[in-house]
Amino acid sequence: MTFRERVRYWFDNTMSRGTASLIGWLAMVSIALIVVVAGLTLWLAPGEPDGVDGPGKVLWIALMHALSPAKVASDKGSLGYMAIMFAGSLGGIFIVSMLVGLLSNGLKLRVDRLRRGRSRIVESGHTVVLGWSDQVFTIVAELVKAHASQKGSVIAILAERDKLAMEEELRERAGDLGTTRLVCRTGRPTEPRDLGLMNLASARSVVVLSPEGEDPDAHVIKILLALNKRTGPHPPVVAALASSRNLAAARLAGGKEVHLVDSDDTASRLIVQSSRQSGMSVVCMDLLNFDGGEIYLRPGAELAGRTYGEALHAYQTATVLGLRRPSGVALNPPADTVIEAEDQVVVIAQDDSAIRLATGKPSLDEPAMAATERTKLQPERTLLLNWNGRAGQIIRYLDGYVAPGSVLEVAADHPKAGMNLGGLRNLTVNVKECDTTDRYELESLGLGLCQHVIVLSDDRFKPGHADTRTLMTLLQLRDMQSTLGEHYSIVSEMHDENNRTLAEVTEADDIVISDTVIGLLLAQLAENRHLADVFGYLFDSSGSEIYPRPASDYVTPGTPVTFATVVESARRRGETAIGYRNAAGMNTPPRYGIVLNPPKSTKITLTARDSVIVLSEG
Repeated sequence: MTFRERVRYWFDNTMSRGTASLIGWLAMVSIALIVVVAGLTLWLAPGEPDGVDGPGKVLWIALMHALSPAKVASDKGSLGYMAIMFAGSLGGIFIVSMLVGLLSNGLKLRVDRLRRGRSRIVESGHTVVLGWSDQVFTIVAELVKAHASQKGSVIAILAERDKLAMEEELRERAGDLGTTRLVCRTGRPTEPRDLGLMNLASARSVVVLSPEGEDPDAHVIKILLALNKRTGPHPPVVAALASSRNLAAARLAGGKEVHLVDSDDTASRLIVQSSRQSGMSVVCMDLLNFDGGEIYLRPGAELAGRTYGEALHAYQTATVLGLRRPSGVALNPPADTVIEAEDQVVVIAQDDSAIRLATGKPSLDEPAMAATERTKLQPERTLLLNWNGRAGQIIRYLDGYVAPGSVLEVAADHPKAGMNLGGLRNLTVNVKECDTTDRYELESLGLGLCQHVIVLSDDRFKPGHADTRTLMTLLQLRDMQSTLGEHYSIVSEMHDENNRTLAEVTEADDIVISDTVIGLLLAQLAENRHLADVFGYLFDSSGSEIYPRPASDYVTPGTPVTFATVVESARRRGETAIGYRNAAGMNTPPRYGIVLNPPKSTKITLTARDSVIVLSEG
């Protein structure tokens, strides 16, 4: 390589280093111009202009002409002096133009960088969301409600999307942000360098979302690996996984500070429980959101020495669910369980500040309490319409609830319908090919023989189109019920919360919005990860679960009673009453007749069609 080529290569490298390097070269050219103009002036026009003596003043005049080319208009002197100043001014025009252009371009690049969200945030105590899916709107909306009383709360989001597009979409779909500030950054959550933008060392908690598309769990696991390999403090992490098969790998990747939410498992359990108990999804969403009653943990020292049965009446405006003990969570434990000082009491309340111990004994209406026996399970018939990846899991959970001899009819045109269903104990499964949007094919299924119908979202279609097909099926089923006079519960699965409003026309008994439920659960755990065991217990089929049961099993229908009376009647049956459902409001949003945690002294009148919501052994 020749010397000229080496010099050219070195020059090209310095020019490519950006605005600062270019300005440096421009400064060198400016100094050279000023020195040359001053030297020529001292040589060819000594003593000019009048009154100037010494090279210092000449250098100053040359500098002013380079920076302000218009000064040449006021020059006076010999032809040589005027020619030198004119040449200096021409060079100044070139230099000033280049400087303005470089500064403008550098500022534009800086603004573009800020617009792309590539600057590091300096917040502390903020909640970080990594990734993007439809659940992000639910999470942001719920965190805004949770932080409504806090000034200066911040939610920071890192995703592979345009910063301004993220902010605009979030404000449009999440609604008013109140006092919460939203900070979005563009980057890949799997890259440690991009994670550095989020100031994770000072974050309150981190939420990892499962993205849409193929193999989302691999993306989540890679993010967990990147988080685990970071140096410095590690904030609590909550992550959502699509498949139970990947839980072990995710735990290994994330370490001890990660709590994993199994999306498929949680949604499957909720769909099964909702099919068995109408309104179950509404109750769960009410417990999971920050709108009304929320779950809190109270120190056991408040009630130490009392039994769990006595604790049910201990709070006037809060409802006791169970205990969180060093050995684990126990919801609706035996009534004679003694509360220890190291325990925590699990309660439902409107706000933490509203939880106060009751004074005096509860007002009970003894004559109004019913004493009915629990009916035994009988074999039943259930129809499952459509098929998706979690259908097999749903059927196995359903098998654990029904009595021996029960039948499940699967009707779908999905190529995998009915596959891998061995080992069922209580269910006999029959599979039929059926287009579930076709009225005539639905009528041929003999729905009048079924007690329950479950409509799943077909995973062969995109979520929006799958919801549209589900709506068509629900409309057909409701019209068939009206025309043929048949009675069976209908539970459907949908993706988009906005479609619930449309689905209400079908008067389905329950609609499970799986993505919304997972988003609510992630938001709750981001705020208080100690509730993970409580929600895990609620969604588990072992132990006590939420059941809406006939009000006539607890109190005399049509008789005004205090809710404390309902709580006491449930206690005597080994159950924990947490609310009731008014049948007249079953199709009225947003509560759909569900009332959780009413004050103990409130008088209510329950009819035979109403339900009492209890925690009970299945």
